[in-house]
Amino acid sequence: MKYYCIGIKGSGMATLAQILFDLGNEVSGYDDTKGYKFTQEGLDKRGIKIYYDSNHDIDKDAIVTYSKAFSSEHPEIKRVKSLGLKIVDYNELLGEISSEFKTIGVSGTHGKTTTSTMISHVLRETKGCNYFIGDGTGFADKNNKLFTLESCEFNKHFLAYHPYYAIVTNIELEHTECYKDINEIIDTFSKFANKANVVIACGDDLNVRKMDVNNKVIYYGFNEDNDIVAKSVKLTKTGSSFDVYMNGDLYGHFDIPLFGKHMILDALACITICDMEGVNKNSIHDLLNTFENAKRRFKEHIFGDIVTIDDYAHHPTEVRVTINSARQKYPDKEIVAVFLPNTYSRTKDLMEDFISALKTADKAYVMDIHCDREDPRDYPNVSSDEIIKNVPNAEKLSMDTVEKLLRHDNSAICFMSCTNIYEILGKFEALLKNKNS
Repeated sequence: MKYYCIGIKGSGMATLAQILFDLGNEVSGYDDTKGYKFTQEGLDKRGIKIYYDSNHDIDKDAIVTYSKAFSSEHPEIKRVKSLGLKIVDYNELLGEISSEFKTIGVSGTHGKTTTSTMISHVLRETKGCNYFIGDGTGFADKNNKLFTLESCEFNKHFLAYHPYYAIVTNIELEHTECYKDINEIIDTFSKFANKANVVIACGDDLNVRKMDVNNKVIYYGFNEDNDIVAKSVKLTKTGSSFDVYMNGDLYGHFDIPLFGKHMILDALACITICDMEGVNKNSIHDLLNTFENAKRRFKEHIFGDIVTIDDYAHHPTEVRVTINSARQKYPDKEIVAVFLPNTYSRTKDLMEDFISALKTADKAYVMDIHCDREDPRDYPNVSSDEIIKNVPNAEKLSMDTVEKLLRHDNSAICFMSCTNIYEILGKFEALLKNKNS
């Protein structure tokens, strides 16, 4: 088969393109962004052709899929429609692939990428596993039986998937442009969970407990009413350690080089799945102990007494845990937040929570809201200025004023966003290199 992926450098589309290629298909794509993006690493390794204009031919038998960040009025979308090419929704295509394997669908408002990466890391090294991870990382081998699939609830996309296992890490209000309230979100997660044979869910989360699930559920967490429980938790400057109990019996001790209690919850989901798939617990321990997190998840660089941290955090809960994780690892440093809000709807509906989360940093910088799928004219009173004026000592930051960050010494500076904050991060790191040279 031949596939043409529009928006091929998007984190999800890049991953899908890699999997389609690995399964023996001919793949090419289009993107507006000509500059290098971290998501294209796997595309480049496979030699997948990326076009940046509409001057090339597309095979008449090619199946087209496109990123939802591209509107129906985009020239390349209009072109493929005018050519009469077959168009398949991104999530429907992923759904078809998921039906071919024993799929582990990893869902939740937060933690999907890290949990998916953990699971694929352990299973890849033990049993063999295909994986779709939302940081632009994908791999497939027709001979593998297992498929770890990061399953996003945006626009109810994950309802097209066919999971054998459904993991639900947590449920919070998010994607308010797609869902009217938290009850609709809980109902949608319930539908996803009920598509699976087995559900592995975080029982500490009150909204997860509200799901109406008709099949087998295994709950994990810190609370004693779960089936899988983490106890004797220790959070240190080098990582986290904990004991795992399964149905009241000690299963084993685990060490992970990760920070924050939320990472322990992600590890519990991984341990549960891998144990159910028959992986030896010593192998699980050793592989988790050497685990490296996904791209743009608490990625650190050190410049003298300054540490930069690049994180995908874009929801208030994620912003808060990123700041807390920085404090765990660097208790003697000033913790600085640099936040780039994404979408007007999320910023509007979660404004108070963003303010509360950013207050936990010693200093906060906030950039103008970024959005490529909403019209700012529909949100006339929504801006990052509202956050700034309600967070003590907060300031506006932009590419033109990045030098402000040079005033900080002995600091851990957290750059947080699901969009292109890595651009200002790169400019700041270049300034640090020049300063230290």
